[in-house]
Amino acid sequence: MRILFLSPRQCWPPVSGAKLRDYHFARALGRRATLTYVFFSEPGGPAVTAADLPFCRTVIAVPAPRMYSPAQIVRGLAGRWPLPAVNYTSQSMKTALAGVLQKEQFDLVHVDYINMAPYANIFERCGATRLVYNWHNIESEVMRGYSRTSDSSMRKLYARWTARRLATLEKRILRRAFGHVVCSERERQALCHTVPEARVVVVENGVDTAFFEPVSNSPAGRDRLVFVGSMAYHANIDAAVWFVRSVWPAVRERLPHARLTLVGWNPAPAVLALRNEKNVEVTGTVDDVRPYYREALAAIVPLRTGGGTRLKILEAMAAGVPVVSTTLGAEGLAVSPGRQVLIADRDQDWLEHLTSLAAKPEFWRSLAAGGLELARTRYDWEILGPSLYKTYSQWLDQAA
Repeated sequence: MRILFLSPRQCWPPVSGAKLRDYHFARALGRRATLTYVFFSEPGGPAVTAADLPFCRTVIAVPAPRMYSPAQIVRGLAGRWPLPAVNYTSQSMKTALAGVLQKEQFDLVHVDYINMAPYANIFERCGATRLVYNWHNIESEVMRGYSRTSDSSMRKLYARWTARRLATLEKRILRRAFGHVVCSERERQALCHTVPEARVVVVENGVDTAFFEPVSNSPAGRDRLVFVGSMAYHANIDAAVWFVRSVWPAVRERLPHARLTLVGWNPAPAVLALRNEKNVEVTGTVDDVRPYYREALAAIVPLRTGGGTRLKILEAMAAGVPVVSTTLGAEGLAVSPGRQVLIADRDQDWLEHLTSLAAKPEFWRSLAAGGLELARTRYDWEILGPSLYKTYSQWLDQAA
């Protein structure tokens, strides 16, 4: 099978949820098929070479376009494509794709992220009509959620407008594309409700359980609460600020030795400002998140908006760390509250759950063991990756 993998981001190093899904999907496909990987490189980021992605036959990096320029904003408000898609539109990428398609034919094009949809016409002109979109979220849902939580009237207005335009784009590609891959059954049902004839399959997010293998199953000496994720992502920014302002003072009073550590790439100013709060740490990018898990009493996921499924929860489970999350944060995962995760949707829930984990070692061990078992048996990338390739093979056989 010959596959072209198009991504709006470089998947190496795989340091965020989206990059991890990209990387493991590309690796699974590249091990079983001939893979050409075309992507936007990060300005000022580490250069990606073929040696970093040995499972790819060809690696093509295109400089990422500047985003949110005045011209892009005008086009995003008045043109065919919503601004999140306009931001990823680049003449350099069009040229690169046209060059690749002139040299080779592909059985399937894996388009990571629906905001790359403006390139569909290039593939169609070259006869590469079997496009499969990988949905990290249902973007219109995410934007609607942002409109509800933002405290800025202008941002609310922008988010509502953009959500409507994204919904139109989603409906268009659901009707036209060869297939779609989503993170959860709920998302599959939502897309099929929108366009019943769409071909949609669930391939969940996963984790490298061998990499996160826990070194201890004891809560003794653990005093960290960790929140891991890209701290430039609006849903994580909202979650971190809300937790520190609304929940953390009561937790700190009950557990005076506890430390809250916010671990993640490119923290926004609102997140950096949280360093001024007592016992709150903001690390920025770290080379290895495992040392933080090894000191963690719990991993917290206080999300109030967003979509998809949370790789941060799966990583914590694979590291043998109990997880406390909002219902939204754990959405899409096959977890049972009280067995693999604790659900906290009220301020007092957070206090009660974190206090119990600190005071009851056997409860801590039971929850950690339940999460670890689930990660190993259902969510390991070595299980999920082959299922993606199998799905693509079946779809192509059906279309032959």
